[in-house]
Amino acid sequence: MPTLRKIKRNTFHSAFLCAMISFLGTCLFAQSTEPIRLHPQNPHYFLYKGQPTVLITSAEHYGAVLNADFDYETYLRTLHEEGMNYTRIFTGSYAEVPGSFNIGNNTLAPATGRFLTPWQRTENEGLFEGERRFDLGQWSSDYFDRLKAFVTLAEKLGIIVEVTFFCSTYRDEQWQRSPFNPSNNVNNLPPNLERRQSNTLANGNLTDFQKKMVEKIVVELNAFGNVFYEIQNEPWSDDPQEVMRTLRTLDPKQAGWFKWAHAASPASLEWQNVMAATVVETERDLPKKHLVAQNYTNFKHSLEAVDPNISILNFHYVWPEAVWMNYGWNRPVSFDESGFAGRSDTTYLRQAWQFMMAGGAVFNNLDYSFYVGKEDGTGKNDAPGGGSTRLRKQLTYLHDFLKSLDFIRMKPDRNLVHHSPGAEWQALSDPGKQYAIIFSGVATDWVQLHLPAGRYQYEFINPFTGQILKNGSLALEHTGISQLDLPEYDELVALKIEAGVR
Repeated sequence: MPTLRKIKRNTFHSAFLCAMISFLGTCLFAQSTEPIRLHPQNPHYFLYKGQPTVLITSAEHYGAVLNADFDYETYLRTLHEEGMNYTRIFTGSYAEVPGSFNIGNNTLAPATGRFLTPWQRTENEGLFEGERRFDLGQWSSDYFDRLKAFVTLAEKLGIIVEVTFFCSTYRDEQWQRSPFNPSNNVNNLPPNLERRQSNTLANGNLTDFQKKMVEKIVVELNAFGNVFYEIQNEPWSDDPQEVMRTLRTLDPKQAGWFKWAHAASPASLEWQNVMAATVVETERDLPKKHLVAQNYTNFKHSLEAVDPNISILNFHYVWPEAVWMNYGWNRPVSFDESGFAGRSDTTYLRQAWQFMMAGGAVFNNLDYSFYVGKEDGTGKNDAPGGGSTRLRKQLTYLHDFLKSLDFIRMKPDRNLVHHSPGAEWQALSDPGKQYAIIFSGVATDWVQLHLPAGRYQYEFINPFTGQILKNGSLALEHTGISQLDLPEYDELVALKIEAGVR
């Protein structure tokens, strides 16, 4: 028979062991479910489930939740199986009509009667093809069930979801379908409210309904770790402010929308600050805190101010310079949307490599091979952009390339390449330890690099196939300019250099 003292001691040890196991289990669970956040060692990248993370995708046109006909399960499983780890969705505060922006099969333009939003519909007829008006004071359980089911499956599959609350209303035909058009709801909004005012504080009582929508979505999704929020898509479109010239032309009528980088107006920024604060204030007493992104301009801009509530800097159709111009803000810079540059997938693959090798953290291509009936991404679409199974496969080579590096320790390096005749380049480095470069343009025979003395291994990789084109070693006795012969390549070639001898 054990003595009472032994029983007490054994009981104490068992209780202590159970407590420790419970504590460790709680810590591991908390780590595994903690929302994606900025990496504590390098806030230009992310940390998710304990791993350094970048987000790379070629994904559908943001209608996966609001379009009731879209089979999001097939879509998300396709993204996962093809190596994509990120998708972007609109909430339903904005939708398009068939034919918008010359997109043939547009997931953001649901068929009549198939447009889902956070709000219930009434029996009153609205402006667009007999669709019913909304009651902005009543939530739609069907919508929130679908939203949470979407995010749940995405989390299971390791896919991060960017939830974009609002969007500019570009044209009158989209305003005809907008829940915020006073003729499309029963909530006594100002009858003279114009679309360009809808996302400003000059929208009457609409701001109150918008804040309640943000609060509702943030509460409903608080339990998820695979979510971050964006305030508004392309806010400059409502009242564009020219901030940086990107192209000079003799004829001011030429060059179109890509002549200037446009920023949002002061009225828009004021309203966006209110919405960002709404996210933060809503989560103050909730278990999880999520990142918030803000969409600034197309192309490039050196931001003069960043709201303290904003953690991610979003740009569209981005030049690599946007990363360098804003590196001092110590936040991830995101290529939040590509597309509208023709149907050649090579264009978007080049953009992805150049942006990520410049120090970017997110790349998102509008992939028009996804639409209703082709949720597996095999569609042939009549659209102003590309997208395909092949492109998504090629983007996995970029992701694999980055994961083969200790990229958290790397920074943009604008001095690494001394001379690359015929080729443009972007580079990351951890000086003396690891280097990554993408060369694009005319194939050249050699490049010259600034490298410190040491022994290195190098690999040239084909971004189109992921294959190693050439490898070798360098033994440099002195710090200075070193010349390296390149393999034959077509348009793009990546170079990785690591210190040490294998």
